[in-house]
Amino acid sequence: MNHLPTKILLATDGSEDAAQAREAAGDLARKSSSELHIVHVWHDVPSPYAHAFIKRELRRQGQEILDEQVRKIEEAGVKVTKAHLKEGRICDEVISLGEDLGVGLLVVGSRGHGRIGRILMGSHSEDIVHHAHLPVLVLRCVEDAWPPVRVVIGDDFSEEAKEAGELAASIARLFEADTLLVRAYPHVLEESSDPEAKESVWQSEKELEGRASRLEGILGYKPRVEMAAGGPAEAILEAARAVGPTLVAVGSRGLGTVERMRLGSVSTKVVRAAPGSALVCCPRIERG
Repeated sequence: MNHLPTKILLATDGSEDAAQAREAAGDLARKSSSELHIVHVWHDVPSPYAHAFIKRELRRQGQEILDEQVRKIEEAGVKVTKAHLKEGRICDEVISLGEDLGVGLLVVGSRGHGRIGRILMGSHSEDIVHHAHLPVLVLRCVEDAWPPVRVVIGDDFSEEAKEAGELAASIARLFEADTLLVRAYPHVLEESSDPEAKESVWQSEKELEGRASRLEGILGYKPRVEMAAGGPAEAILEAARAVGPTLVAVGSRGLGTVERMRLGSVSTKVVRAAPGSALVCCPRIERG
């Protein structure tokens, strides 16, 4: 059973922060025999003086960045199917191209702020995660971010979490990584003596075991499972704090901008604070 994409799109700005994303996209394309596309988005700068010259120069610099990224990937032994140079807003252009190409995975780099900075600040990668309707893999530029030796899957029993788990398990199999399936439940249920509360936890444990059994068909082994009391993001991130590169996979419920600012979301917190790489599967849009 294979849930790996047949087309991958790497979005890059050519910076050192994007190096891990480039490595991950190349590894995944090579190991899964997927097409690899690369996109760089450049920005025009409004100016009353010599605007045509500035625009040409910015476009030229963008092409140089794109050509350099293609060269580095192909030197690593990975064929680039096509390189795309776009102008405009990064989030919009990357997502639009991904949809036009019909890719199964977007790969982007994160700026790699410190933990507090990541929690407080957004990024282009976060914009892409919350507006895309296909899986997004976010790589931080830190030592030991890739390839994963552990995969931690957060499961809230949604369809998006199911898709994230299946794709993450396929990646885990490629890299022979250990896999852990995590389900969080409120502290109040842990502390309650109410039989209904205990029954709720037991039912969740049973369903989590069922999810693990289904992932066994992808992994070739049954992943470990863990029920954790507390907030979902906190439980998932705590499970991810271990020695060695870890991929954290979650589903996104597709909260609107205002809701994310007011409530936050599990995927937002995971993307901002995951120690290495984060895979987010978002709600799909059916196209007629």
